[in-house]
Amino acid sequence: MGKHQCLLCKNFTTKIYAFYKKRKFVYCDTCDVVSVPSEFHLSEKAEKERYLKHNNNVEDIGYQSFVMPIVTHIKNKFSKTSDGLDFGAGTGPVIAKLLDQAGYNVTLYDPFFHPNKIVFKTQYNYIVCCEVIEHFNNPEKEFNLLKSLLKENGQLICKTSLLPDKHEFDNWFYKNDSTHVIFYTPKSLEWIKNNIGFKYLKILKEYLIFSN
Repeated sequence: MGKHQCLLCKNFTTKIYAFYKKRKFVYCDTCDVVSVPSEFHLSEKAEKERYLKHNNNVEDIGYQSFVMPIVTHIKNKFSKTSDGLDFGAGTGPVIAKLLDQAGYNVTLYDPFFHPNKIVFKTQYNYIVCCEVIEHFNNPEKEFNLLKSLLKENGQLICKTSLLPDKHEFDNWFYKNDSTHVIFYTPKSLEWIKNNIGFKYLKILKEYLIFSN
């Protein structure tokens, strides 16, 4: 059967959770994530090509509605003088556009489409990761980076689909995206909070918040 290293906590597991096409999904009972072992990940070239096929039109009303709960939260919680970062902004940074239209200052970063690492020399009042954290092939490293970029009392606001019950996994559309390599549960989010050192975690219906 073989052992596979968990993407999050780096422990080894032999627990096969599921198969889909040519990919294997494994379960880690230490941090409660289901992840895709690294040997099944896309190359950087193939991953970028997959992102270019995403329909991320910033004028798409449906997608604007999809992200509006995060936009509303930021407007309610932070002033226009606050510093924001859209981490993993992709080809269509809808959240940044909507906040920019409201007078907010949001910096963009994406390893493929906005790769300016000078953004890492600043700290931010809020960081948005919208449909991003399921792409992390080294999530502990990425969450440590994100925490280091937050000012005191800053918020990391993430949007992802949490792992459903086991019997629903085979029909779960979210696993079918070949760039999605890790799937979280409330327990695994608590593991991140405790091991990365965030002060608190709040899981809401539309998004979740880690606070520095």
